[in-house]
Amino acid sequence: MPRINNQAFYEKAIKRYGCTARGLNWNSKYSQYLRFEMIHDLLGDALASSKIVDTGCGFGDLYFFLKQRGSLPRCYVGYDLVDEAVFVAHKRTKQRIVKCDILNDVLEDADFYIASGSMNILNRFETFLFIRRCFEASRKGFVFNLLKGEDKEGHFNYFLPHEIEAYVNEFAYDVKIKDDYMEGDFTVLLLKEAAE
Repeated sequence: MPRINNQAFYEKAIKRYGCTARGLNWNSKYSQYLRFEMIHDLLGDALASSKIVDTGCGFGDLYFFLKQRGSLPRCYVGYDLVDEAVFVAHKRTKQRIVKCDILNDVLEDADFYIASGSMNILNRFETFLFIRRCFEASRKGFVFNLLKGEDKEGHFNYFLPHEIEAYVNEFAYDVKIKDDYMEGDFTVLLLKEAAE
């Protein structure tokens, strides 16, 4: 059973804070961009030649982050569950933005799937399913971040890095984890084959 209604959670924040980082329930633009920086560091030069799917793309902020860094991928596709986010992201980025439920809808092939903050209010079963489905839809790998800590009651979903590593070791060729950039957060890159 979901912790809370995902769509209602984001629609309420957008209504209150508008098309901002707070409107996507980030506590600040700084923390949002710091997480993007970890994703960028882990993917590096592989971005330029890749098709990526940004799951839970919100308003397309990752697209603009990558554009500022001169690291736009060959093809960017955004997925989001919230109608307003899909509309705004498409209008802002001029990229293909699709309304998609990662847990239930058919996922298109891409070199990399990316999820920044997208699993923070899922329950544990849904989180593992989300990871597995994105990894399976990718040709090269999946990079994502999660809240770090002991799981507890409330809206948010917490994991410890070793829990994720134990789960993904069943199917990922290589696992890279960064957990020293911000208290209470970690980023994981799952690869389907050895990095070049």
